Amino acid sequence: MNPDILTAKYNDLKQKLVGDLNDKGFWTGRLSTSALSTAVAIVALKTAGDKNDNDRIENGFRWILNKINPDGGYGDTTGSVSNVSTTLLCYAAVSFCHKDKSGVSSLVSMERWLEGKGIAINPDTITRSVLKFYGKDYTFSIPILSMLNLCGVIPDSALRKIPMLPFELTLLPASFYRFFNLRVVSYALPALIGVGIYIHRKRSGQRLSFRNKFVKPAIKKLDDLLPESGGFLEAIPLTGFVAMCLHASGEIQNITVKKGIQFLRNTQRNDGGWPIDTDLSSWVTTLSIKALGSDIVNLLTEQQLSLLRSHLLKLQYKSVHPFNNAGPGGWGWTSFTGSVPDADDTPGAILALLQLYTGKNEEREAILNGCKWLIRLQNNDGGFPTFCRGWGRLPFDSSCADLTGHAVCALVKTTEKLGGNIDRDTKAGLNKCLEKAVGYLEKKQSTDGSWLPLWFGNQNTKEQTNPVYGTSKVCTYLNDCVSARCPGEVYKDRITLMIESAREYLLLQQNSDGSWGGEKGIRGTIEETSLAICALSGHERDACLEGFEWLAKQTDLKPAPIGLYFALLWYDEKLYPVIYYTEALRRFLGAHFDSAQ
Repeated sequence: MNPDILTAKYNDLKQKLVGDLNDKGFWTGRLSTSALSTAVAIVALKTAGDKNDNDRIENGFRWILNKINPDGGYGDTTGSVSNVSTTLLCYAAVSFCHKDKSGVSSLVSMERWLEGKGIAINPDTITRSVLKFYGKDYTFSIPILSMLNLCGVIPDSALRKIPMLPFELTLLPASFYRFFNLRVVSYALPALIGVGIYIHRKRSGQRLSFRNKFVKPAIKKLDDLLPESGGFLEAIPLTGFVAMCLHASGEIQNITVKKGIQFLRNTQRNDGGWPIDTDLSSWVTTLSIKALGSDIVNLLTEQQLSLLRSHLLKLQYKSVHPFNNAGPGGWGWTSFTGSVPDADDTPGAILALLQLYTGKNEEREAILNGCKWLIRLQNNDGGFPTFCRGWGRLPFDSSCADLTGHAVCALVKTTEKLGGNIDRDTKAGLNKCLEKAVGYLEKKQSTDGSWLPLWFGNQNTKEQTNPVYGTSKVCTYLNDCVSARCPGEVYKDRITLMIESAREYLLLQQNSDGSWGGEKGIRGTIEETSLAICALSGHERDACLEGFEWLAKQTDLKPAPIGLYFALLWYDEKLYPVIYYTEALRRFLGAHFDSAQ
């Protein structure tokens, strides 16, 4: 492909990305509207019983009816394949909210789809199927079953087959949680409490129970976790489950219920549906800065650059976070108050601030405090978990390769940029952390050269994993480490070996049309193709050019559902294709034609 064509495309995408800045000076993005979120939200609103919400419920109900898949089921996004959990929740919502038999035909279609999966609408089959699907992780299975009961799809007698959630254990210090194998991920404590109380009260009825004495203290704990926005983690399903279960448990005047319902009102879209989360504004902002690289200083005015720096600095947590007791220094995924610091957004913010760095003390302190936060989070195995160190065994609390690669890149780049301003103790901590993290990545790299990501997947691969995404991300992070001037020859040699193996893997996964999907033979997406090119740029020119040939044919920049929320819940993000395509062009042109930096 002619470099002039690539340069022209890069210039177009740069301007498009800059044009997506909001009026406050950062990127917001747009998450896909979710059938699952919409189903949970309208049930929560109807359970609350405010007549002023009738139009909201009706609009959400109509959105669900209009978005049913041709096969009669529902997926998490309008571009997702049907799945059991979302279809069951939509079935519950339509059953609960329809009037004048307006949802009968949709219910029949869903019943047929579910029967094709071996699931008849009866208590035993549904309960068993949901529990089997999610296995040992109760984060999502128990809330789903609770909503099915609340909506009358399964009777109260079925609750005896639903495992109890030990809500009373949340009253213990957080440091104790990992010893109890709670079967829910760290960030789902609100569901553990709210849904746990609902099941307890429904099963115990009016009987005296020793557990009753823990209900009020647990609700007080839940209220203390409530963010100002009213949305736990800014997540519509999590907030909806908690609000409906507490209200149905008799906690009608509870502040968590009231603010949770208001949060749902505030997050409904004009089309009647709800996204999975309010937004990923901090995440897409740092990704956009990275995509533009050093070109950002020529694309934005000094005022715009200053707004971006100030925005990122303001979002860093300066005190212990009330939700999960995370120490100061980290960043979360959004500017809304339900966000929690994590090990992907924190290195993202560090790298963005390094890109925008002007040498001010405030910037330097924020970057170093972010690095110290990461060091404290590192697990004993050398890897980085998302939120909490050593929480438990469930996948979304374990160390993972893509977060670890991101953290390594942030720490190495910080050492390169600020080396002379880092005290001896901090440097020693950085070196120890890097040694363990590099060792973790070596152990987690498969023999074929791939790494698996945690928060991203592909619905069309056999295990719904996404080794192309994970390998591309880690390989790109390590490429940036090797190009830095500081990690030392020992790290560089070990990192280089991992990179070479990762590139070989990615080359073998390229489809015959030039694209990349989640793995070889899976339909390509703009996101996965662009990320693979990012990882291969500077070395595999022909493969990259074939990828750009394919990308040139994708005129609509339609996002793919590769984002993976907890418990196999998919989403897509409008800005992902633009961001990753832009970054791929910048890296390739800079490496091969020196026309972009």
